[in-house]
Formats: sequence, structure tokens, C-alpha cells
Amino acid sequence: MIKKLKKVGNGNAIFLDRALLELVGLEEGGAVQLTVQDGAITLTPVAPRPVDPAAFEAAVERVLKDRRDVLRRLAQ
Repeated sequence: MIKKLKKVGNGNAIFLDRALLELVGLEEGGAVQLTVQDGAITLTPVAPRPVDPAAFEAAVERVLKDRRDVLRRLAQ
């Protein structure tokens, strides 16, 4: 998934879709651990809330449906 940085105040931000946050058990205000290694930034939830398997499946289906065109282009 490609996201663009957006100017916010004196910094930049990346906005994450609600479905993506649900997939990893995060919600607004949730804390993430940032790790930088070999030129990559990894975000890991500090205290993710447990995710119900059925809710997880529904979120995956929603992301697949919403991003179907992008996923098809990536697969080519």
C-alpha cells in the first residue's frame, strides 16, 4: 500500500484507513513503536486490543473490496 505524507503543522503525517487500523487492533489515540532498520520504518502497536476473528475476516474482506483495483495492478 502506498501512502503520501501530508503536511501537518511543522511536520508530516501519514493517514491510515480505519480498516487497516482494525486489522492490527489499533484505534485512534493508540500508541505505536517506531523502528528504523536498513532504511525502513516499521510501526508496531504497543498495546493492540484483541481482535475478534470474525471481525478480522470482515475487515480483510472490506480492504480487499476497497483496494481490488490497486491489488490487481500490483499483481501484474
